Amino acid sequence: MATVEIDKDSGFCPGVVTAIRKAEEELDKGGKLYCLGDIVHNSNEVDRLKHKGLVTITHDDLHRLHNVKVLLRAHGEPPETYHIAHKNGIEIIDATCPVVLKLQQRIKKSYDSENHPQIVIYGKNGHAEVNGLVGQTDGKAIVVETADDVSKIDFTKDIVLYSQTTKSREGLNSIEDEIRRHNPAGIFECHDTICRQVANRMPRIRKFAASHELVLFVSGKKSSNGKILFDECIDANPNAKLIYSEDDIKEEWLDGVNTIGICGATSTPRWLMTNVKRRIEQMLGQ
Repeated sequence: MATVEIDKDSGFCPGVVTAIRKAEEELDKGGKLYCLGDIVHNSNEVDRLKHKGLVTITHDDLHRLHNVKVLLRAHGEPPETYHIAHKNGIEIIDATCPVVLKLQQRIKKSYDSENHPQIVIYGKNGHAEVNGLVGQTDGKAIVVETADDVSKIDFTKDIVLYSQTTKSREGLNSIEDEIRRHNPAGIFECHDTICRQVANRMPRIRKFAASHELVLFVSGKKSSNGKILFDECIDANPNAKLIYSEDDIKEEWLDGVNTIGICGATSTPRWLMTNVKRRIEQMLGQ
């Protein structure tokens, strides 16, 4: 009989837990609640909350809405979003993650300082969190995703480097090394602003993946953190599979396997990993 185990360290990070709790508390009061963007990068959880009454909107929709309640998810928002909400009489339910909020404040402080350094953000261009970070600099921060993007930086200026909270330490080190290689003429500061909740999951998930014959990593297609953690999984265990729900499991994966591990991203709900475990046990007749 195969052993099927769910990783105890996988699942929602505290920021996502808070955002979903706030959404459910508001929905339980009755009335309509809007959410600016997907509350979490997992379509299964988005659909669950949609059935409870949560309406996902875009920034274009925000301009047209008046006198309603809008939840801001854990990723955070640029100052412009708050200005629009105030102008339109919108009540903000702010679920910005405290780690992201602190990072926004640090970036704004750096940007507003006397020497006006060039703010560089290591992150995914267009990602909701990154948009909120760039917004603290009046849109002037430079976003770098790879070492090649470093060429966009003006090395005659002072440079302050920050990281999107869900990126990897190795990636940040690579960007820092590339900037130093260009010998900036001014002061260069690198701040490790990666969330410890995320960073600590990487060694743990590697250990979990290596301890099983087969690993099923459950993640939404839009999850930046999911991509990073799955890369760690498959590096530790080449027999790791990326799935979005229990419907993606293939029976041939289970043939002759004695230990199966289930893990996921910081945006993966626990109930979804439990569904995956149940489906596996059904397939195995356990």
